[in-house]
Amino acid sequence: MITRMNAALKRMQQLARDGCRIMDEDKVDALLPRRDRNAHKGNFGRVLILAGSVGYTGAPCLAAEAALRTGAGLIFVGVPEAVYPIVAQKLDEPMVFPLPCDEAGRLNTRAVPEIVRRLEGCDACLIGPGLGRSEAILDAVSAVLTHAKCPVILDADGINCLEGHIDVLGQAGCPVILTPHDGEFRRLGGDPAPEVRYESAKALAERWGVTLLLKGHRTLTLGGGKVWLNPNGNPGMATGGSGDVLAGIILSLLGQGLAPLDAAAAGAWLHGAVGDFCAEAWGEYGMTPTDMIACLPEFLK
Repeated sequence: MITRMNAALKRMQQLARDGCRIMDEDKVDALLPRRDRNAHKGNFGRVLILAGSVGYTGAPCLAAEAALRTGAGLIFVGVPEAVYPIVAQKLDEPMVFPLPCDEAGRLNTRAVPEIVRRLEGCDACLIGPGLGRSEAILDAVSAVLTHAKCPVILDADGINCLEGHIDVLGQAGCPVILTPHDGEFRRLGGDPAPEVRYESAKALAERWGVTLLLKGHRTLTLGGGKVWLNPNGNPGMATGGSGDVLAGIILSLLGQGLAPLDAAAAGAWLHGAVGDFCAEAWGEYGMTPTDMIACLPEFLK
């Protein structure tokens, strides 16, 4: 017990030395862009989501609905053609389009030209939730990083495909946000052990020049020599689909013009805030990611 307490104290001291800031409601409110009365949908971000596969049709839907509820103006959702009818039926406001896929219902390399074309004119891109793992997924991620002129979020399988191929990050010609949980962080070569977690995250962010949002209790967001610590959230959020909601929130904030570090840190706070709101309303056992999306407007008034 004493050893663990000493390790925690050491981590907090290091965070303090590195100028770690605590995200809160006032800081999030200051970061959110104010809406001009004469604005139109094109002013609030054109965002692209590349997600989903057979068996994982919820991921693109949750990310898209979260982006919508966080204020994105135009949302384009590219999914494997095998699941296009399902996702298109579930989403009303976002614009869903099919992409070529393999026999297993995952994107294949024939999808790359259309993905690159769809990137043109986008303000932010999310790739990864529910895509599965294959060489073609790595090709798609590599193409997005190479051709995108907007910030790109790599989440879930967008991160997993980099296992053994992290050098792909060196090809990026755009700002990149990585959103791993501890298991995904390990696949990137990081060490999630509590006593070295922060130092390892800092080293990875600096090595590849990315914004790193390391999910977990007291989520850390690092980038450009700055560190944010998120104080909210609860165990009821530890369920499938919660990460898709977070990714959609961050995507929307990027599309509306927030810098990558600000979008990630503010997104983590909003995600935790709605999670705590839902835990109070329904309890940690009964709350769902869909509940969290429905409650987002309460924190964006």
